[in-house]
Amino acid sequence: MKLARITRLLELITLLQVGRGQNATSLASECRVSRRTIFRDLDILRQAGVPVQFFDDDQRYRIAGAVLLPPTNFTPQEALSLIVLSQELGQSSGIPLYHAARSAAIKLESSLPGKLRDYLRDATRAVHVKLDAANPLIDHEPVYQALLAGITLRRCVRIGYESFTERKRINTKLSPYRLLFNRRSWYVIGRSSLHRAVRTFNVGRIEKIELLDDTFSMPRGFRIDRVLRNAWNLMAERGPDHDVTIRFEKLVARNVAEVVWHKSQRVEFHPDGTLDFHVRVSGLEEISWWVLGYGDQAYVLRPKQLRQIVLDRCRRLLHRARRLEALSAGD
Repeated sequence: MKLARITRLLELITLLQVGRGQNATSLASECRVSRRTIFRDLDILRQAGVPVQFFDDDQRYRIAGAVLLPPTNFTPQEALSLIVLSQELGQSSGIPLYHAARSAAIKLESSLPGKLRDYLRDATRAVHVKLDAANPLIDHEPVYQALLAGITLRRCVRIGYESFTERKRINTKLSPYRLLFNRRSWYVIGRSSLHRAVRTFNVGRIEKIELLDDTFSMPRGFRIDRVLRNAWNLMAERGPDHDVTIRFEKLVARNVAEVVWHKSQRVEFHPDGTLDFHVRVSGLEEISWWVLGYGDQAYVLRPKQLRQIVLDRCRRLLHRARRLEALSAGD
């Protein structure tokens, strides 16, 4: 049975357990399929032992009692947490799971007693969560669903991918192991036939995808942290890890120290208010961009290789600024 049908059947069970039931037309609308498909799905549920009943008096389908998702007694704090998070953590970020979570929160809210529902509505208006900018993955829901199906069913996918590192469009057969949301976007980690190794692909740059019949086996003991090693973010470069020390000026020292940027970090304050930030990373490219973000408030003490990367980029930036200034003066 396809993952899309399994997902729809679970959604159908939820709809039939909530409220006064629904007719075939409303069920088809909620599940975004035809009435004919709904009738087939209802027959599948009955064959599976789910007690779907049709009531002639109001022409509605219902499930008597709780079959899969029994009512839960939420505390106000639990209900508030679920509703606020579903409203705030995906409304504008394009997270593929957001719409299902929002739908669940609406059903939860509608099932609460009146006074508690009013309290939660007031509380949710008082709480806001601001996230970093994220890739909205517009029109990429089918890509995400195909990857999820591949992971769940242990089936390979073939992708057309706009590679940032290789600076061209590549095609590869991928054995998708895990989906990962990291900071600003979704990524899929799996073995690429083109690279003959485990690679990380940005879901937003997958231009074409096809779910294949070929199956794969998950490597024994596979873990994402083993793939990422000590990467500053996602790019674990080849070669030995680097011990990095960055000195931050007093103006930003406490801001840096308050955040856990990396699992290996260690901070050391000095009497003059400056801060030495120590970290061990697998690769220097990603952390160099982080250092540049602090401008003249950060200086790389070690290694020399990282200091050179930062200096070279500063020189190129200065050269470009001067060239643009000259062009502006000519206008």
